[in-house]
Formats: sequence, structure tokens, C-alpha cells
Amino acid sequence: MKLIDPRVSITEERVKNIKNILAFGSGKGGVGKSTLSTFTSLILKEKGFKVGLLDLDLYGPSSHLILDGDHLQPKEDYGIKPVEIDGIHFMSIIYFTQNKPLAMRGKEVSDSIIELFTITKWDDLDYLIIDMPPGMGETLLDLINIIKRLEFILISNSTRFAMETVTKLAMFLKEQNIPIVGLIENMKNSNSDFVKNKCEELQIKYLGKVSYYQDLEDYYGKTDELLKSPISKEIAEVASFIP
Repeated sequence: MKLIDPRVSITEERVKNIKNILAFGSGKGGVGKSTLSTFTSLILKEKGFKVGLLDLDLYGPSSHLILDGDHLQPKEDYGIKPVEIDGIHFMSIIYFTQNKPLAMRGKEVSDSIIELFTITKWDDLDYLIIDMPPGMGETLLDLINIIKRLEFILISNSTRFAMETVTKLAMFLKEQNIPIVGLIENMKNSNSDFVKNKCEELQIKYLGKVSYYQDLEDYYGKTDELLKSPISKEIAEVASFIP
């Protein structure tokens, strides 16, 4: 007899008042998932939406660096309330590891993900943005198992190597009947239509491109300047698919 983890039903209760859950994913690391998910959260907030951001990269969380949120601490309130950074409700594994290295595998990873969703007490939100780890490991499999209203936004850079891994992720999500909103081509520095053509081949909407900005990290940790950065306008145009 298969045992049912009672935490799964608690997780469903935690997210029931979130209207849209968007996971930013890729088959490869270093393509800008954290940057795009964080900026999209800020842009949606500026539009007047209530937004949460969850960094679900257990091994390499980085959204807190972009938002300058590592000095904050969640509060207990019959669960754990996410920290608030310039109107964004933010949660990350760093608040439980003191930002120290985290080495886990198998069931340990699954338990950590389920526990994070179980204890996090989100407010009513219009959008919860999830910054995914790269690849198709336990985090992805657990997430699609416990979150039933999940939609994916895929991220790739312009290289064939990155797009090859994203293709595998897209095929897997289609097999699992997980909706794919579309793909964003990040760090674009050429006129090649390779990624756009590949999206047509995969029957995935090409949401647009975001250029490569060498000095982007100069804005990280300065929340008052992030939306003034040159990349912000491009991401806002790409994210216009969100009403």
C-alpha cells in the first residue's frame, strides 16, 4: 500500500490562494533564470500585482543576492512568513542554512522541498514566481507532483548547447501535460534565429529576447536601482505576456 505524505495536503492548503504559479526553468545552469525570475517579480509588483518569489535552487540559491535579502529573516506565524523586500514576498533555503553549503541527495532533497512548501505561509498572491534549479532532478519531479496549477517559462541562451538541454526539458514537460507559457532567449548577442526556429519546431511560444549586459551585476543588491537598469526594459517587454 502506498503511503500518502500528509505534508502534501498541507502544501495544497498553503498555495490555494495563489492565482498563478510560474516556474522559471532550464535544462542548463548559468542561463539567467535567477535574473529573469527576480526582475519579472519586480516588474509585476510595479504593475500593482501581489507577488511572491521562491528560490528553489537548493544547491546554488542566488536570488537573495539580486534582491539584497540575505540579512533578513522570516518570522513565525503558525508557519514561516516570507520576508518582504520592496513589496516582494521572498523565500529561500538560505534562511534555514545560514547560506552555508548544502549537500543532499535523493529523499533528503524531496523532504527539504516538501518541508519548505509545508512551512511557508504565503499571503494571497496574484503570482508566485519560482526560480528553479537547472536540470530535471528531484526538485523538478517533486514540484510537479505537489503543485497542480504549475506553469513553466523556459529560459535558454543563444547557444546550441543550452537549447539542447532546454529541448529535453520541454519534451518532458509536454509528456507530463505541464503547461509551457513559452521560452525567453536570454543573453542574446547575435542575430541568429536558431532559438526562435527551435521554438517553432517544438511548438513552444517564443516570448522574446533579452540582450547580454556585461555590467548587469553592478545593479545586484541595489533594489532601488534594479528597475532602472538597462535590462529591465527588455525584460518588461518580454514579460508583457503576463496580463
